[in-house]
Amino acid sequence: MKLPGVALTVGVVLVLAALIVVVTLPDTIPAVLTSSRATHSPVAAATPSPSPGASPSTSPSPSPPDRTAALQALTSDLTKLAAGARFSVSLVELSGTAPLVLWSIKPDTSWTADSQYKLALLMAEAQGIGSGKLKATDKLCYKATDYEAGWYQDYFAGNCYTRAFLAQRVGHYSDNTAARILLRYLGGATALNTFAKSMGATQSKFFTPNTTTSADLARMWAAETTATGGGAGARSWLYPLFTKTYSETGIPKGTPKAPVVHQSSYTRGNFSDAALVVNGPKGAYVLTIWANGPAYTAGWSIISKMATRVWQFEVARPV
Repeated sequence: MKLPGVALTVGVVLVLAALIVVVTLPDTIPAVLTSSRATHSPVAAATPSPSPGASPSTSPSPSPPDRTAALQALTSDLTKLAAGARFSVSLVELSGTAPLVLWSIKPDTSWTADSQYKLALLMAEAQGIGSGKLKATDKLCYKATDYEAGWYQDYFAGNCYTRAFLAQRVGHYSDNTAARILLRYLGGATALNTFAKSMGATQSKFFTPNTTTSADLARMWAAETTATGGGAGARSWLYPLFTKTYSETGIPKGTPKAPVVHQSSYTRGNFSDAALVVNGPKGAYVLTIWANGPAYTAGWSIISKMATRVWQFEVARPV
């Protein structure tokens, strides 16, 4: 017997067996390391199947918060603040959990728009500037038919002004003649109403006969905060025009934290304010209020108190 040769053979077999090992890493398919030169396509890691009889664990979608009671209290309080006067309110929340898309009290009540047509007018100007169709430096010239008594009386036939100059007078001081010049160059009431409809003002007829609703003004503001209104370029041009205006006695006075970007109006006992509250306690929101007041100071007081009550509602809203 050739025992040494047999022993050598057995030893070689044992060494080869030791070289064939199974490597298993957590969360991978076991791979056998061999000396095979064959090539293989990569195999995706498989997801283990659940054990027989085990129920899959799924997290139910959270239900939106129930805000019914808070809205009922808000309705009651705003009605009391109006003290029996005719009024309407619309609120749009622009962020947060289950934001109010459009919540209103008497949203479709028609009001004489008065200076609120200037909100749509400057939004149209801002959209044009944001898209590059208009320039702030464009020169617009005054005609005698543009004149309307207002804040400024220094217009003369043939004088020309930049679009930015006229817009500043309209936004900060609600000047009537400057607004009429911009409106004429825009294309008149037809062009203004076409633009307003594109921004969600479905029931308004601005300038002629010049009527609107709280819901229409709120929808316009909400649209302006998106790409519909011309984007960031439009907003950076528009917001300063409607911030820290000559009249801050309405929504801005009742809102604890600035800035409030807004257009206000007053005519024959009807007070209105249409505002974007940029720094709300739980995010930005749009608030539009109309109210009939017994006197000038009392009317604006109603608007500001309503604005404060809405701010309190926003403080308590879910994030």
